Amino acid sequence: MTATDPQLVDFGSLRIAFDDRVLRPRAWTADQSRWAADLLPSAPVGPVLELCTGAGQIGLLAVVDSDRHLVCVDLSPVACAFARRNADAAGMADRVEVREGSMDAVLGDDERFALVVADPPWVRRTEVGRYPEDPLLAIDGGDDGLDVARLCIDVARRHLVPGGSLVLQIGTLDQVERLRGELGGSDLAVVEVRECERGVLVRLDLS
Repeated sequence: MTATDPQLVDFGSLRIAFDDRVLRPRAWTADQSRWAADLLPSAPVGPVLELCTGAGQIGLLAVVDSDRHLVCVDLSPVACAFARRNADAAGMADRVEVREGSMDAVLGDDERFALVVADPPWVRRTEVGRYPEDPLLAIDGGDDGLDVARLCIDVARRHLVPGGSLVLQIGTLDQVERLRGELGGSDLAVVEVRECERGVLVRLDLS
């Protein structure tokens, strides 16, 4: 498979294009989209932010049945190109903005979001060799697998509207407990955890 040979996969109600330079959309991660979509009707006014967007499928499915605008962020130019392509194919290009770059650099200080969705790399660096089919940038979460997740939490804390939520995907319950301990008395707190087929979804609310 090459850059000119994209694959298509069904993801919920969407048809998502990607290639081997982007993490393959996993069907079970639609649970993250559905949870986010369920939160939107009671969420504060404002757009949705997707961090570590990849091909864009999780964020797109989260907002497809709403009128919310979506901002997608990823370091990879290839991922951003696929996210734009998939937004266009879903008929959502007019309310989806894709930004290429570091998540802590491409957002304005005054930007606020009602909901943040993030699927950061969460594999420990010593274990990435177990997944040779996956792009390293998409899975390497550092020594404990949480380097990028911590950055997502920091960005969410700074850019969520009070009363807004972060729906975060990580790997294990042990990682959840590590993050919970690090949050301490933060105004962003873990309120619910759901175990899924190959990972864990965490909802954090901003008070």
